[in-house]
Amino acid sequence: MSVRSEYLMSLAGMDLSGKTEDELVSLYNKLLNSGMHGLCFSPYEEGQEPGTLLSEEQIRRRIDIIKPHTKWVRSFSCTEGNELIPKIAKENGMKTLVGAWLGKYKSINENEIAGLIEVAKAGHADIVAVGNEVLYREDLSEDELLDYIYRVKKALPGIPVGYVDAYYEFGNRPRITTACDVILANCYPFWEGCSLDYSYLYMKDMYNRALKAGNGKKVIITETGWPNVGEKFHGAKPSKANALKYFINTQLWSKEEDIDIFYFSSFDEAWKTSDEGDVGAYWGIWDKDENLKFSK
Repeated sequence: MSVRSEYLMSLAGMDLSGKTEDELVSLYNKLLNSGMHGLCFSPYEEGQEPGTLLSEEQIRRRIDIIKPHTKWVRSFSCTEGNELIPKIAKENGMKTLVGAWLGKYKSINENEIAGLIEVAKAGHADIVAVGNEVLYREDLSEDELLDYIYRVKKALPGIPVGYVDAYYEFGNRPRITTACDVILANCYPFWEGCSLDYSYLYMKDMYNRALKAGNGKKVIITETGWPNVGEKFHGAKPSKANALKYFINTQLWSKEEDIDIFYFSSFDEAWKTSDEGDVGAYWGIWDKDENLKFSK
């Protein structure tokens, strides 16, 4: 996809240092309205959290909000109503990256794997992800995860199968990388304490490390983003301006170099504060009440 000359980027990204906040908001909205590759879907309303049974109505409402802005939707689970997300996304003409949420408990994992296979066999998955950061969290061993990956691959011939984790895990875990049809890499300069000024260069390095580990396999950035509120994390500072700038450079890079990116996230979700502190609730493009946060 070509990019207009006014948006051409340097090695370090587009120079946004001289832009006013109003100018940043205007450029942000131009890019949002022109459409992005993908969005991570945030299904939980205020007062809900994983374990809550999602309603079809809330999923449909949120899909309606995001569908003008993205071609792909990424879901994280295939139980508790999450299995409806890819079906509804498909009904709205969107493509889907469908995940099974794996963890320490075998019974939950078995339900997730069964749900993933059922969703994909129904024709609602373009790519499937067997687990999300389970090696990073040390919830499963490599051998346990490989068993799940190969089970899904056997059940779903013709559908690309991958595993989602931090970009560096694919260089550290060659058996996992070999098992994956596609490399699904989370790239967060924020969570590595990177200053916004260097975040674009750092994200490109993360992507290139995953690309090298994949040895020719397609790499998709399955999560990246920047919070607009919360405590500073080493050199990474949450703010409205930084969230705007990070989104702008990420989307320009995606368009200029045809990089598939699922931006994190669609909606703010308060439940994330339990694991991530106050910043956890402020990664969305829309707020917890489903209002666009940075409108003109």
